[in-house]
Amino acid sequence: MVIKSVIRKKFLKKRKKKYFDLDSNFFNPLLDIIFKKKINNFKLGIYFPAAYELNVLAIFRNRRFSKFKFFFPVINDKDQIEFHNWSNQEILFVNKYGILEPEKKREITPNFILVPLLAFDKNKYRLGYGKGYYDRYLNKINKKKRNIVTIGVAFSFQRHHKLPVNENDYKLDYILTEEGIIK
Repeated sequence: MVIKSVIRKKFLKKRKKKYFDLDSNFFNPLLDIIFKKKINNFKLGIYFPAAYELNVLAIFRNRRFSKFKFFFPVINDKDQIEFHNWSNQEILFVNKYGILEPEKKREITPNFILVPLLAFDKNKYRLGYGKGYYDRYLNKINKKKRNIVTIGVAFSFQRHHKLPVNENDYKLDYILTEEGIIK
């Protein structure tokens, strides 16, 4: 079995080589998922892209998402992520990984989270950077019985035939690529 570090290295290199910008219409398939849940207060967790991650900030250019509230991950004092509100034009801070994050305010649990990844497979498992931030967060929230819809966002070339998984790896609900939604 190929170990995760080998796959990580392969997909970091591949993503840097094949990266391309997507327009804001990339996010339109999310609306079908979101509106089927019939939630009135849309709280969408997204991330500030780094290292050739798919640029989810393009969602701000899509008028269809203008009524949404956006929440970004912040690394707390316990070295875990939590989500905090951010509005365009608010000051951002650089965390210990060099990634932008909003000011720590009141922690919020989003209804939907766009999850970054290096690779994904047909079973909707993801491979991240190896620190386990999203897996720990999502497993903790799942134990509290909060229903969060998780959507991995990636380029279609980030698909891997079968990722090695363990009991800590969190299975996503959907994967969104430029080719559409994987259910």
